[in-house]
Amino acid sequence: MVIVTSPATTQEILKRYLRYLQDERRYSPSTVDSYQRDLHQFIDFISAINVTDCCEVDSLHVRNFAGSRRRRGVSARSLHRSLSAVRGFYKFLQREQLVENNPVADVSAPSIEKNLPDLLDVDEINRLLTQGPQNPLKLRDYAMMELMYSSGLRLAELVSLNLDAMDVSQGQVHVIGKGNKSRYLPVGTAACKALRRWLEARPNIAAENELAVFVNNRGKRLSPRAVQQRMAQLGREQGLDKHVHPHMLRHSFASHLLESSGDLRAVQEMLGHADISTTQIYTHLDFQHLAQVYDRAHPRAKKHNQTEKPTSQDE
Repeated sequence: MVIVTSPATTQEILKRYLRYLQDERRYSPSTVDSYQRDLHQFIDFISAINVTDCCEVDSLHVRNFAGSRRRRGVSARSLHRSLSAVRGFYKFLQREQLVENNPVADVSAPSIEKNLPDLLDVDEINRLLTQGPQNPLKLRDYAMMELMYSSGLRLAELVSLNLDAMDVSQGQVHVIGKGNKSRYLPVGTAACKALRRWLEARPNIAAENELAVFVNNRGKRLSPRAVQQRMAQLGREQGLDKHVHPHMLRHSFASHLLESSGDLRAVQEMLGHADISTTQIYTHLDFQHLAQVYDRAHPRAKKHNQTEKPTSQDE
């Protein structure tokens, strides 16, 4: 790699990059911490082989780093994340004109086996969202679940919602997703009804000047962990034999919408996926469902328990 200029130490450049992720890219603190851990591992590796200036790294150094991580038993998924962090770091160095080429550009990680996400079928969704006697916190819980299933929100998007993002009269919610990207999503009739009931009860619980749509019993913004616990509890109360979690409702939303509409681009836009390849996993779920229907219904696909009687020619 040709060095253009190197006005600062590696650690100083890393600090600048992390500030860039936080201030300009608007990454969450947890994401910035994850990038920082991965990049420290990479910097420790190149320092151990006497490369003290990150601007002197080439693709061989990156391949050796990846190989070292694999030999230590790091999973393919974790290695993908590490290389993604290093690749982003060098894109930043290119932008700052500290390097000419990105040494990670031609380095690929091992393929990741894609597991299909868990989801609920329509009957299970209906059972989960069937409401019994309600108290204010139950109204909140059902409003959250209806909204996640209606509009496909991420957990982080749900808990960060403020009152001014909701327009129940118009059936619309304004969401700020990954990378600080904004999108407007429709909210279905059932979700709007559940939200109205919760918003009527909310003033009796919410602390003064609290902006969050969903609050805990102390009146403050509900945490992601609390949402996970409440949804799991409600799944058990409704007798579902699956561990219900927020992302399961997002997966169910995407799969059911794609199955009904066949419009992959629309599903991508509603989910807030930057790359349509991320959305394409739901086509596999749709095919899986069709395959199950085929196996149950098609006369040439049915499996018989008894062995077919041989013909006279076979005898």
